[in-house]
Amino acid sequence: MANPRRSSYSLNITTNNQSSGSAENPLQFHGQSSTSSSFSLSYLSLLHFLKKPHAFPFLLSVFLLLTWVSLRIQRFSRSSAENSPRFRHPWTHFDDSQVNLRRFPSGFPSPIANDKRGWLINPVSLALDSGVSGGAVTCVSVHVVEIRPGAIRGNHRHYSCNETFVIWGAKTKFRLENSRVDKGYAEVIIGADEVAVATSPSGTAHVIVNMDPLRSTFLLGCQDSIVNYNNSTDYNVWKDL
Repeated sequence: MANPRRSSYSLNITTNNQSSGSAENPLQFHGQSSTSSSFSLSYLSLLHFLKKPHAFPFLLSVFLLLTWVSLRIQRFSRSSAENSPRFRHPWTHFDDSQVNLRRFPSGFPSPIANDKRGWLINPVSLALDSGVSGGAVTCVSVHVVEIRPGAIRGNHRHYSCNETFVIWGAKTKFRLENSRVDKGYAEVIIGADEVAVATSPSGTAHVIVNMDPLRSTFLLGCQDSIVNYNNSTDYNVWKDL
């Protein structure tokens, strides 16, 4: 048999809770309405500001910032991919020997870097110590060259000098004339994180091509005599470049 007092007490609690909920609902609705109104006012204020002429410098600054962030992300992603073992160039020591080239890591530790300040080399000594023959034995003429993305240097043949190169800074193709190869030349790719020393004996054509979309290739060329570019050099040796 049900207890009339307990039923009455439960009914009173339920009624009170419903009343309390009804009393709180207007406050909750009022808070939500205020938040929505504040957001609408802020949105309208922003639109009004952007329509004014003095908003242009602000928009330009935002655009430049986003562009800078995008370029940094792209460069980081590309660098990470190139430095990953999966993406390293598949050139062997034999491939490098076909173009009279030896490559080294540009970072520390490396055979060409004694400490974390970076690498320091003598191009002639480095070539000789690395077993790369056919280059300059002295630096009578020296040139330092920038090769911008997509640009080409060389594609010629000197008859009056031997030449030694140091190449670094970007993804770069190095091609050297080689009669022992079916195509008449051999070529390899130097990574952006590598430093290469290469030689081109007298009478041997060579070309350096920057294949990097962003970075410049840098080249130091050392010749063991003064070159007469008018009478002792063939130009445009390869037509496929």
